[in-house]
Amino acid sequence: MDVLLCKIKLKVFDACGLKFDNFFEEKESKEYKASQFTLESRIIKYRTAKKTPKKIGQFVTFYKRNLRGVIEPFYEEDTVDFYFVSVENQEQLGFFMFPKSELIKRGIISTKLREGKRAFRVYSLWDLPTSKQAMATQKWQSNYFYEVTRVVDKSKLVKMF
Repeated sequence: MDVLLCKIKLKVFDACGLKFDNFFEEKESKEYKASQFTLESRIIKYRTAKKTPKKIGQFVTFYKRNLRGVIEPFYEEDTVDFYFVSVENQEQLGFFMFPKSELIKRGIISTKLREGKRAFRVYSLWDLPTSKQAMATQKWQSNYFYEVTRVVDKSKLVKMF
């Protein structure tokens, strides 16, 4: 299990009394620590975001391979409840817990009407974006962000389950 996920599990999930189970690493996106687990019987897809040298925020991939071996976005029909992204910056640690419905709404997960994305940027609360688009993205993403290095609002997290 990835070091960041281990820290989050201990400091947040265990502290909230949430049942973490069925963990396995995925073959795809090893660079982003791709894995899956259940939390209170909800299916969670996990990735670790990466800092990039020229842009604010962090980059994360979220795709799968189809039967022909081609990468494609996740689909609304996929049996996943939440998409979980861990982020860190020096001593700061946090995570995003995106409900599938929100990523569908934002065009990240594919529907019959629209193809989703294979990757996207996340902006934690310690990021200071300057572009209007990045600031707007940070605003909606902040509803799903938890900073582990501070006291996590456990009631907000537990309400999701």
